[in-house]
Amino acid sequence: MVDARIDVLSSLLRGELAAMDTYQLALEKLDGGPGTAEVRRILSDHREAVDELRQQLRLAGGGTEVSTGTWGSFARAVEGVAALLGNAAALEALKQGEQIGIRSYEQALAEEGLSSVCRQLIASKLLPQTREHLPTLDRLIC
Repeated sequence: MVDARIDVLSSLLRGELAAMDTYQLALEKLDGGPGTAEVRRILSDHREAVDELRQQLRLAGGGTEVSTGTWGSFARAVEGVAALLGNAAALEALKQGEQIGIRSYEQALAEEGLSSVCRQLIASKLLPQTREHLPTLDRLIC
C-alpha cells in the first residue's frame, strides 16, 4: 500500500507544482493590474500545498523532487492563451485547472492506501482551499 500512497502524493504534488507555475505566469501577465492580489494569494496557497505534500511524501518514503510532467504543459498552454486572448481567457484556464485539482483531491480521498494523516490534510485543508479558489476566479473573470 505504501507504493499507492507515494503514487497518489506524487500525482498531487505534480498538480500543485504545475498550478504554481501557471499562477506565476498569470501574475506576469497581470503585471500589477486588477486581480493581482487575488492571484498572488492563490499562488501562495499552492506553494503551501506543495510544501505540505512534499512533507507527506517524505514521511511516506518517497522522493520529493517531482517534475510537473504533463501538468507543465498546462502551464505553458495558459501562458499561450493569455498572450493570444487576454486575461479573462487566462483566468478561465486557471479556473479549469482548479477544477482538475478538485477532482484530483476527491480521487485521492477514494484511494484505500492513503494514510489517515494524508486524508485529514486533503479533506480539511487542501480540498476546501482549492474549492475556495473558484469563486475568487469567477469574480475576476466577470
